[in-house]
Amino acid sequence: MPDPLPTLCRDCLAMGETSTRRCPSCGSPRVLSHPELFDLSIAHMDCDAFYASVEKRDDPSLADKPVIIGGGRRGVVSTACYVARIRGVRSAMPMFKALHLCPDAVIIKPRMEAYVEASKAIRAMMEELTPAIQPLSLDEAFLDLGGTTRLHGAPPAFMLARLVKRMKDDLGLTGSIGLSHNKFLAKVASDLDKPRGFSVIGQAETARFLSDKPVSLIWGIGPAAQASLERAGIRTFDDLLRWDRQALVARFGASGDRLWHLARGQDKRRVSAHEPVKSISNETTFHEDTADPDLLDGHLWRMAEKVSDRAKARQLAGRVVTLKLKRADHSSLTRRIALRDATQMADTIYRTARALFDQVGNQGPYRLLGCGISELCAETEADKSADLLDPGAARRSNAERATDAIRRRFGADAILKGRALR
Repeated sequence: MPDPLPTLCRDCLAMGETSTRRCPSCGSPRVLSHPELFDLSIAHMDCDAFYASVEKRDDPSLADKPVIIGGGRRGVVSTACYVARIRGVRSAMPMFKALHLCPDAVIIKPRMEAYVEASKAIRAMMEELTPAIQPLSLDEAFLDLGGTTRLHGAPPAFMLARLVKRMKDDLGLTGSIGLSHNKFLAKVASDLDKPRGFSVIGQAETARFLSDKPVSLIWGIGPAAQASLERAGIRTFDDLLRWDRQALVARFGASGDRLWHLARGQDKRRVSAHEPVKSISNETTFHEDTADPDLLDGHLWRMAEKVSDRAKARQLAGRVVTLKLKRADHSSLTRRIALRDATQMADTIYRTARALFDQVGNQGPYRLLGCGISELCAETEADKSADLLDPGAARRSNAERATDAIRRRFGADAILKGRALR
C-alpha cells in the first residue's frame, strides 16, 4: 500500500491525506495527489477553447457540435472546440483545410465583446484570491498565491480548485490549472491535461520531469527556433543540459542564457500585475512559404484579433500599428504607421495592417507574417475621435461592440457579417 499523500478533491474540495484513488468524502475520481500539493504557489490558468466555449454556453444547441471560430471559408481558424480538435482542426489552420477535416463544423465569426465580458468575470474571481495576477490574454493568466494560506485559511491548490469550480458553476466555462514553483513550469503544467486539467510539477521532480521532454515545450519556441536548435543537435532538455552556458550564449545570444536556465527548470521572473509592456504583437512562421493573398489575409485578421484580445485583457491600446514580413530568403520587411487615435479594436488593427501589406505589394513568398501595436496607453484614451478619412470607422468600432450584445440576447445568428458568409 503506497504511503498517503496530500490530496484535494476537485469536485467537493475535500482536503486530506490518502492513498486511495477516489475521494473518501464524495467518491469522485477527480482527486489530486502530490507530495508538494499544498506547498506550491505559482499558477497558470488557461481557459479551455475559450471562444468556442463561450459560444456553446450562449447557444446550448451547439453543445455536442464541432465549433470553429474563424473568419469565413477563405480565412483561418482562430480557435476550435475540442470536438473539432479531435478531427484534427487546429488554430491558424486555413479554413478550407479545417472544413475538409470537419465538414459538419459550425463556423462562427468571433464575438470579441462577449469574450471580453466573460474574461472580466473570470478576472474578478481571480482578484478575490490575489492581487498578483499577470494576464497574458483574455483567457489565460499567471497568478502568485504566496500567502494564500494565511489570508484565506486554505492553500493555493484549494483556492485554484475552487476558482475553476466557480467558473463552471457560475459562468458555464472551464479552465485548466498548472501549479508549480515558477512561471515556466506552471505554464508547462497547465497544458499537460486539457481540458479541465489540474497538473502539478514540484521542485523535487523538476529535473526528472524535463529530462526527455522536447524543447518545443518552451513557450516561444516556434518552428523557426526549433529548426535552429535541431541544427545544433538540440531536441530535448537532456540535449540542452549537455551544452555549456557560454557555448549556448555564443550560439544563440541572449536566448542561449535563457535556455541554459530553463533546461534546469529555473525561472526567476515574478508574477507582476504591473509589468511594463512596450508593445503587443502576434506572428506566425509558416510551415511552407506562401504568397497566397487569401491565406495571408486570413492570418492577418486572426493576428489582429489576437493583438486586440491581449490589449483588452491588459486594458491597453496602441497608437502605432506595425506589420512584419519575412521572405523565403530570411530578409525582412517592417512597416509601421501612427494612428490619429489609439486603438484596441481588432477591426482597426486589421484594416491598418492590411493597408500596410498592400503598400508592400507582391514581394513574397513569405515565411513569416506578424502584426502588433506599440506606444501603448490606457484603454480609456482609445477609440474616441472620429476619422474624417474613414467615416465608417466609428460605425465599425461601435458595431464590434454593439452587435455582440444583440447576439447575446437574440442568438448567434441574429446578425451575420458578409465576411462570415464567404
